[in-house]
Amino acid sequence: MNTVKVNKKHRLLKGLLIALIVIVVLVIGTFFLLMTHTQIIVGAIQNASQGIVNTKNLYEPLHEPVQTTKDNGQFIITEICYSDDYPNSFLDITYPDENVDVQRPTMIYFHGGGFFGGSKCDGDPLAETDATTLLDDICSEGFNLVNIDYALVPEYHFPTPVIQANEAFLFLMDHAEEYHLNMEQIVIMGSSAGAIITSQIGSVITNPEYAALLGINPALKSEQVKALVIDDAPLDYDKFSLGTKILVGNYVKGSIFLSKEEVKKYNNTMWITEDYIPSVLLGSEYYVDMREMDTALKDAGVEHELIDPLAEVNIQMPHCFVANERVDETAKDAYNRMIAFISQKVSSSTK
Repeated sequence: MNTVKVNKKHRLLKGLLIALIVIVVLVIGTFFLLMTHTQIIVGAIQNASQGIVNTKNLYEPLHEPVQTTKDNGQFIITEICYSDDYPNSFLDITYPDENVDVQRPTMIYFHGGGFFGGSKCDGDPLAETDATTLLDDICSEGFNLVNIDYALVPEYHFPTPVIQANEAFLFLMDHAEEYHLNMEQIVIMGSSAGAIITSQIGSVITNPEYAALLGINPALKSEQVKALVIDDAPLDYDKFSLGTKILVGNYVKGSIFLSKEEVKKYNNTMWITEDYIPSVLLGSEYYVDMREMDTALKDAGVEHELIDPLAEVNIQMPHCFVANERVDETAKDAYNRMIAFISQKVSSSTK
């Protein structure tokens, strides 16, 4: 009788062990599937984001093109097609006022959104909204503001948005007179995903090896671009959280498992030279990456300023915090320092 009970117990334990092994294998298998097919996760995020931000790749503009004066007096021209090669190849131009003939420096901006969503016109481009107040305020500092869209996953991957940026630059050069743009005094800024693009553009323009690696013939020369603003760019892939690896890995190849060559191609910090463009680095969620870029720029002898509230005043700020400059003192300080740096760069170039 005892032997029967022992055998039943052994069979039960064996069954539980087999079940546990099956569960572990399923969990590991599911994890591996998701990590090698990251669009499953990102696609779910895209679907949940529909109606909130743009998540589509379109060859037609998101809205009817307009030329009008906004409530704040700024004049805007929207949905200008800069290329037919890729979807979302549209840009807006905003002038500080209706006097568009005035010679002003040009600020070129790239939006964020994890490369799966977002656009230049999230929020109402004709009103001062939470999505547009930062750009409105930069424009009011005396910049003609060019706000550029680019293609999204899953149809398009790195380096397509960087290639599109170069196409936009070519368009702006060719149409500078038509749109009254000074293409000899340019500042390029990007936030989050746009900051990655901006950082990479800096290396495309100043390092021929990196430009060749991405297959880009730079439209702009380094002397045309007076400054970059890199607003919280995740660049050091090996140090990313799993969530960031899913977004960036999906953008690069659809998997979190990037090769050393793919990481090297993506992380332009490795390609910074002494010719890199003077830069403002804004670090908050990705302060580690911005500190590493700060070190690379120091080593190369490139003029720049790192704005890092965690290091400076022991305050951990949210991702791309400078957009809160109207309501937060730390963000306002960062904004003022950013404007001072880029204004000095464009003003000194006219002397």
